[in-house]
Amino acid sequence: MTSIILAIVPVFLLIFLGFGLRARAVLAEGFWKPAERLTYFILFPALLVTTLGGADLAGLDVGGMAGAVGAAILVMAFAALGAGTALKLDGPALTSLFQGAVRQNTYIGLAVSFGVFGADGLAAAALAVAVIVPLVNVLSVAMLARFGHGARPTLIGTARRMAENPLIIACVIGIGLNLAGLGLPPVVAPLLEILANGALPLGLLTVGAGLDIKAARAGGKTVGAAVCLKLVALPVITALACWTFGVSGIAAFVAVLFNGTPSAPTSYILARQLGGDARLMASIITVQTGLALITLPVALTFLV
Repeated sequence: MTSIILAIVPVFLLIFLGFGLRARAVLAEGFWKPAERLTYFILFPALLVTTLGGADLAGLDVGGMAGAVGAAILVMAFAALGAGTALKLDGPALTSLFQGAVRQNTYIGLAVSFGVFGADGLAAAALAVAVIVPLVNVLSVAMLARFGHGARPTLIGTARRMAENPLIIACVIGIGLNLAGLGLPPVVAPLLEILANGALPLGLLTVGAGLDIKAARAGGKTVGAAVCLKLVALPVITALACWTFGVSGIAAFVAVLFNGTPSAPTSYILARQLGGDARLMASIITVQTGLALITLPVALTFLV
């Protein structure tokens, strides 16, 4: 457990540093949104292409890990719908609970995977991203289309959103280069590696800068339900799925890790754009991020 804690604590310290920098206005307020866009559209995709394009995937149970992660998320999707019905939530609040239960913070997952297992962990984490990002985005957009109070996204619009997602594009390119045996081009590779080196530190800082303490104080039973579903129930379900699919080692660790991370900051953006309860979403993200420092080490120690 000590090695896991030593890998997780620096990640969350960087998140809390980002929160402190913004709260104290150490950097201009105008810095954070461009930094977030730079990370999401340039640095993070560079990290995924670099990692997947040059990874040795021969010893990794790709199919088993993908099946375990995907099955656990689908089970949790139904559990979130049941919890929302039990709490008698309105449509927008239900979508925020749903996103809080099924979405993952990929920055934390990648950083902890690398901290514990190095390059092998980073490769497994990048594959997890390739499975998780399309699945949770389709589920979240579908929920918001049904229960949100904003404009209804069309099937074509949803497909276009997926096709234009920079993380999905990066995963497709990286896996394609790997399967084709091409690897990374000689000139492009060093450039991508330089960009990739900035992805996790800047990404984690922007996660911290996006935390909303005022929103967290307004949380109630819905936030508590989102915490229990995402930080407790989903890691347990994922561990059971890994056992069912025969997944072990690094693959099982990464599967439980990703499904035990707090919800992604992009959940708030999606809630705001498509008619979810953005204030509730901000509360869920903030509370989950603070508590994950405690729940993640426990889940990874006793479930993997």
